Amino acid sequence: MASIHPSAIVDPAADLDASVSIGPYAVIGPHVRIGAGTTVGPHTVIEGRTTIGRDNRIFQFASIGAISQDMSYGGEPTRLEIGDRNTIREFCTLNLGTMKEEGVTRIGSDNWIMAYVHVAHDCRVGNHIVMANNATLAGHVHVGDWAVIGGLSGVHQFVHIGAHAMIGFQAHVAQDVPPFMTADGNPLALRAVNLTGIKRRGFGNERVAAIRQMHKLLYRDSLTLDQAIAAIGALGGGAPEVEADIETMLSFLAGATRGIVR
Repeated sequence: MASIHPSAIVDPAADLDASVSIGPYAVIGPHVRIGAGTTVGPHTVIEGRTTIGRDNRIFQFASIGAISQDMSYGGEPTRLEIGDRNTIREFCTLNLGTMKEEGVTRIGSDNWIMAYVHVAHDCRVGNHIVMANNATLAGHVHVGDWAVIGGLSGVHQFVHIGAHAMIGFQAHVAQDVPPFMTADGNPLALRAVNLTGIKRRGFGNERVAAIRQMHKLLYRDSLTLDQAIAAIGALGGGAPEVEADIETMLSFLAGATRGIVR
């Protein structure tokens, strides 16, 4: 049996692994599934059709799986899916999806989600992401792996943030931010390559040079976006990791929804 504090309210229909720990005064709804090793802090509410993976740490007062704050939501059986080994700190709000997309909000694995973070309906949050205190994602936002979103930053609905991107403190993110780049400010401005981030993740000199060249083509050579995309596509011929980074950039630019910050 899971370790459930006597003051917690857990619906008998909830599916909890035997190694799950539920803290005092937590409330767990009937459609909730929680995987092995996950701990749920005091006063946390987990509701809706929410699936949570293994070894997550959910701190006190989090609200997980509440219905979306989209006024068009009509009670449809939408979902929230959370992966493994995430840290979800105090007062986070992670909402169900809506039927405007696939009916699901997805959060990956190994993310560090600090206090008061909001992830709205239909977001796609990848893996190894850091969201600092009070970072807020509006509906339908996509965040790539290893991105960092600074504290008190707001991300407009439908914005895409690329893998390994860095969003600075108190940013107003109303345009897409390409992979490997750093942006901040209000209005948002692209600052530079996220060199600190990619070097911490072990990017070698060849990969760093290629990313610098993509930044130059996008932001320094006075090219139109179409011209920059064509030039980036012609950069091939390097190591497989470099080819993968170029493809990451090209795929992002092809799928940009609100225009990239330039």
